[in-house]
Amino acid sequence: MGTALVTGATAGLGLEFAWQLATARHDLVLVARDEDRLERVATQIRAAAGVRVEVLSADLSVHDDVARVADRLAVTGEDEQDDRRPVGLLVNNAGFATAQHFVGGELETELRAVDVMVRAVVQLTHAAVGQMTARGRGAVLNVASVAALTAGGTYAAAKAYVRTFTEALAVELKGTGVTATVLCPGFVRTEFHDRAGLDMDHVPDPGWLDASYVVSEALADVRRGVVISTPSVRYKAAAALLRLAPRTAVRALGKYR
Repeated sequence: MGTALVTGATAGLGLEFAWQLATARHDLVLVARDEDRLERVATQIRAAAGVRVEVLSADLSVHDDVARVADRLAVTGEDEQDDRRPVGLLVNNAGFATAQHFVGGELETELRAVDVMVRAVVQLTHAAVGQMTARGRGAVLNVASVAALTAGGTYAAAKAYVRTFTEALAVELKGTGVTATVLCPGFVRTEFHDRAGLDMDHVPDPGWLDASYVVSEALADVRRGVVISTPSVRYKAAAALLRLAPRTAVRALGKYR
């Protein structure tokens, strides 16, 4: 069924993407910072699903590490000395909440967020679509958020970039055999918020989505060539309201933190 590369593949949505893709018989290239955790996940997936799993330990805030992942994405499969298969699906999933105010916050944290959620997405997508368009097939799935429509600090700004970037990419790719989809979920039950130290007790149960549902909806939308994937009727409605509401009202909602 082809090979998929997933960033941020050892936790949250990234881990769920890895398992669902493996279950669908995709070989995998898994990218994350923690090499030990990567190897554990790879071993489990190989044993359970019987697919090929490569691991790439990389910190996507480090430019040299991003370049290594980009080099893997650029593999075309035409080099007889290289048995690595070309990547047919790129899932740019890695990201994190800054969990701080910009004013008075650590600049290094803000810059790292931009590197991981914007710069790396651009560089990896560029490498992937180069070989995909040459072969006439492939797909890119970039993970953004409904927060892209809010005024929620650097995280929301980064996701807004990813959303617009993916829409523009989809237009440019039309007719090439390659598609671009941006996933814009709401609150998802993963370790994302705990890792950032965010107190989410104020979010009612109906506001949460299950990771398995979000990923299955996203992959179904990729197969259909949908450009903007927003799982669940309630978050489709929320996104519509945010798009239509005056920006003064959106800003009054406060920060995503």
